[in-house]
Amino acid sequence: MFKNLSLNRLATLASSSVAFLLAISKVIVGFMTGSVAVIASAVDSILDMFVSIFNMIAVKVSESKADNMFNYGKGKIEGIAALFEGLLIIASSIFIFYTAIDRLVNHKTIQEINLAFYVMVASLVATFFLVMFLNYVAKKTDSLVIKSDALHYKTDLISNLAIVIVLIAVKFTGWYQIDFIVSIFIAIYIFKEATELVKEGFLNLLDVSLDFKSVEAIKEIIKKEPLVLDYHCLRTRQSGHRNFVDVHLVLTPDMKLKLAHTIIESVEEKIRKLDENKIWIINIHADPYDDSNINKIQEEC
Repeated sequence: MFKNLSLNRLATLASSSVAFLLAISKVIVGFMTGSVAVIASAVDSILDMFVSIFNMIAVKVSESKADNMFNYGKGKIEGIAALFEGLLIIASSIFIFYTAIDRLVNHKTIQEINLAFYVMVASLVATFFLVMFLNYVAKKTDSLVIKSDALHYKTDLISNLAIVIVLIAVKFTGWYQIDFIVSIFIAIYIFKEATELVKEGFLNLLDVSLDFKSVEAIKEIIKKEPLVLDYHCLRTRQSGHRNFVDVHLVLTPDMKLKLAHTIIESVEEKIRKLDENKIWIINIHADPYDDSNINKIQEEC
């Protein structure tokens, strides 16, 4: 059944399934006990479920091949998914903050602490293994969607751990206000993490360049290539699991076309080996001289 699924799609299926099970259990226990922390975690799990389903669709779309309408593929949907997920997390953090303040002001208490504790421990264990798996897939594929999911569930893991500690403290001290106070700090932490996620998704949609390390590695490859006199107009971007590179290489003016083609293929091959898990779309233009000033005037680089 799962044989034909890519690693990214398998990861989103796992996160959707875990989020669904946790959401159901937390909603029931949250309202039975009256714990804001558990209710907040339940709301977050419900959002997780919808976001993970959306991410699963986004990964499937982003992996589709380029066609006549979408010549560069549909990888940008990963940026949209990250932006969407980040905004939902921000909304959930605001809800948690408001609920915690309301219960603190109105002196509401927690019931059935043992039940809340058991469901949160189970949630903690399930989330821990999910985060481990998502981190593995994120490192393997460098997918923005999976990175977003991993970050999201990492915040859940920290939140769940904090809630377990809070419930233990409430049980032994009887001071239920701890639950509400810690929930406020959890909401602030989640808000902070979500803004970073929104930023990353937004930058992806604006065609931000590849990371500094990758760009410097590409520059080194070009500089070390024999018979390449210089280069200019180096531009990079990422779209889903595809990396795009455009660059102009300055070659000897009277060089034969076959030799120029061999040099360009050599540079392309070395760039692709930087990350063999990615699909590299490389466009190299051969120049007989440095025409960067002309290109800058024409806004081509």
